[in-house]
Amino acid sequence: MDIKVGDIITVKKPHPCGSKEFLVLRVGMDFRIKCTKCGHEIMIVRKNIERNIRNVRRNNVNV
Repeated sequence: MDIKVGDIITVKKPHPCGSKEFLVLRVGMDFRIKCTKCGHEIMIVRKNIERNIRNVRRNNVNV
């Protein structure tokens, strides 16, 4: 899956705040993502996040 820093991903299960959209801050063996609603940052293993992604929206914002 081709995901880059700055993309906004939509996942299957919502964050406890209710948002399903996350901004990608770091890509590698694990992902660092930030909730677009509450701003909470999460580190998650690539295998786990790739299986839970529903949609990827390209974003031209520099992080």
